[in-house]
Amino acid sequence: MDSMAEDLRTMVRRPLTEAHVARLRREGTEQTVEEGEIILRSGDVLDRFLFVEDGRFAIWDPRRDAQVGEASLGPGQFISEIGLLNGGSILNTIRAMAPGRLTVVPRAAMLALMSAIPEMSDIIVSVLAARRRAMVDQGWSGITIVGPAEDRRVRRIAAFAARNRLPVTLLDPASPAAEELGESCRFEPGAAPQVVLGHGEVLDDITPAALAARLGLAFDPGTASTFDVAIVGGGPSGVAAGVYAGAEGLSALIVEDMAVGGQAGTSSRIENYMGFPTGISGADLCWRGEVQAMKFGTRFAMPHRVSTCRPEGDNWCLTLDNGARVLARSVVVATGVEYRRLPLPRLEEFEGAGVYYAATEMEARWCRESEVVVIGGGNSAGQAAMYLSRSSKHVHVLVRGQSLAASMSAYLIGRLTQEPNVSIHYQAQVTALQGGDALESVTIHDGIEGCDWQVPARAVFVMVGAQPNTGWLDGRVAVDRAGFIQTGAAAGGEGLYATSCPGIFAVGDVRAGSVKRVASAVGEGSVVISEVWKHLAGR
Repeated sequence: MDSMAEDLRTMVRRPLTEAHVARLRREGTEQTVEEGEIILRSGDVLDRFLFVEDGRFAIWDPRRDAQVGEASLGPGQFISEIGLLNGGSILNTIRAMAPGRLTVVPRAAMLALMSAIPEMSDIIVSVLAARRRAMVDQGWSGITIVGPAEDRRVRRIAAFAARNRLPVTLLDPASPAAEELGESCRFEPGAAPQVVLGHGEVLDDITPAALAARLGLAFDPGTASTFDVAIVGGGPSGVAAGVYAGAEGLSALIVEDMAVGGQAGTSSRIENYMGFPTGISGADLCWRGEVQAMKFGTRFAMPHRVSTCRPEGDNWCLTLDNGARVLARSVVVATGVEYRRLPLPRLEEFEGAGVYYAATEMEARWCRESEVVVIGGGNSAGQAAMYLSRSSKHVHVLVRGQSLAASMSAYLIGRLTQEPNVSIHYQAQVTALQGGDALESVTIHDGIEGCDWQVPARAVFVMVGAQPNTGWLDGRVAVDRAGFIQTGAAAGGEGLYATSCPGIFAVGDVRAGSVKRVASAVGEGSVVISEVWKHLAGR
């Protein structure tokens, strides 16, 4: 993935070899195109791989009848996006800027070629990942959201897009750009939030689920069969399990309710993960894992929650929140934990409009140049405070105890205490939230001084305590007193990660006795697949 940050115009640095091209021509068919011909439209399913034999192709805005940016693809390059790996959709419209020829390879044949020729796969995957990264970093947006920043619907879908590495642009409904877009797409910018795909398609529903379904990220029961393993949860342990399951030839599906990465995906910088001496964000780490898992054929279904898990014949039937059913021969539970909700008046009212449980670039955008409050004394709270200190006026870290030494890494404590715009308040807690449609201020009780004071904060980040996400299992597996899933000898399971219920395994933070670290979660997700193999072989 060394080329992930390359510019679109430099993609030719890793061309396919003559042998690779010969295999493409053998599996594909030749297509001639005329200048001005639309090759792919935004939202089209990526069911084919297009190798450019001759001609020039570029991203096109059909509304303005103009090329987007200066980059183009020519002979020796190929037309595709990362959605090719999982059968998703293309984000932008592609137009022939000159007469040309393409070698067209059906997706199934292309994936088979990539599996048989690792060197070809490495080049293609690296380029596809680089293109998505370039689109995100350079503003080559495939999704435009028009609506007021205070609207929680806007914030919810923007957060979903950003965390799933979908290039997104936010437009104020009063801006000239929004007015122009509304006129060409026939909607009133100030009437209600709108989501525009590519350069013209207005979605009927502005929810993460609707966007995911349109882009092929959601689960499609019409194309599903029985999976060897269903992995519930897309954090580090779940993604690692998906990588190893695919690499070992198992058909695998990862079900995630928000975005790949889980809580680790919201970490702005992980500095103690081996192999990244300068650190890496949790989102970047898990994005690399997601691409790697897709390369091996693992499928992803987002944003979905599993509602129930019941036996059906020799298999397990997982019912998703939209009623879809997933059949699997085994289940790996990697649902992790979620931060507890504080017993505060109006908390639910401000969730998504000032109260957050993750500190990513999108949440930081809503509270830029404002005072913010981070509640919690663990590493996640410390990393969030450091990240928010870059763009916020001042960060107040509230800790219920008298010290951070027992709950936070020493290097984080040292950095927090040296940041001039970060204050750590011990024995302090939020007692009230104030505001209209969005959060405007919070009241804090100082346990040391025995007094209350108010902070004009537009954001509160809650990162206190954690409870395992196991409700959907409905008591099917043994848990400890805190609700964490017991595995191995404690559960009578035949394997370190086997639960009390044969065929169901647990890894990562949801497992009793696990070490709450990204590295250990990745390790558990990697190793559990060997136990899954033994279980399937035993059947």
